Amino acid sequence: METPRRIGVIGLGAMGRPIARHLLAKGFAVGGCEVRDEACQAVAALGVTISSCPRDLARASDAVLIAVGFDREAERVIFGPGGIMEAARPGLIVAMGSTIAPSYAEELARRIGGKLVLLDMALTRGEPFAEAGTMLILGGGDEAAFAACEPVFQSFASDIFHLGPFGAGQVGKMVNNMILWACMSANDEGLRLGQALGLDPEKLRAALVHSSAQNFSLSARADERPTPWAEKDMSIVLKEADMLRMSLPLAGLVRELIKDFKRRKGYPTPVVG
Repeated sequence: METPRRIGVIGLGAMGRPIARHLLAKGFAVGGCEVRDEACQAVAALGVTISSCPRDLARASDAVLIAVGFDREAERVIFGPGGIMEAARPGLIVAMGSTIAPSYAEELARRIGGKLVLLDMALTRGEPFAEAGTMLILGGGDEAAFAACEPVFQSFASDIFHLGPFGAGQVGKMVNNMILWACMSANDEGLRLGQALGLDPEKLRAALVHSSAQNFSLSARADERPTPWAEKDMSIVLKEADMLRMSLPLAGLVRELIKDFKRRKGYPTPVVG
């Protein structure tokens, strides 16, 4: 299978905009689609061709990368009026960069039924790494199609892993997020405790990133950026675990801790869904 050269990006926000920029820099022909005019204008200025709807973008693309926020938005861009399915054809690759529930990924595969080539392209590490082109991709889906897309993914990711069939990447992202928010909660409590006992939290952090307590959230200072997806991520974890009748008491506690963390930081809390 040949590497796709015409790449469509749906969702031109914090993830999609830098992805489009990196793809252009690597010589791909890039199209985009986004409901917000200002986001479209920003990437159009870079050389991205804007389509009015996902259907038109899919018709003009060899592969479409989805970078929207929620399951309901992924549902709309795939199955809604003017959606990707209206342009479905053999060989059209659709890579899911959005964080969706593994059970929803399974439902997507069933409903699409081979009319598209579905790949996981679960993105981790956050906005600074998207801007730098050093994201981590937790992938899944047809191995030949995934291998063909690796030059595309390498435009904006420094580490790429194929974990299994479509949906495996979403399972990996769910587990990643569960551990991320648990670490952020532990970091917050530990640094506050150290400060209450007289330590400078910045000096303590600088020491801990070289210790056995080191974790990504601590070293990347993830706690200093708004965490808009935390509740959504933990809700996915708990819903999937509940369907398995699996007890994850730490995950339930982390969801409540991260809500309080965001309240104290003054970070906005989005509607989960």
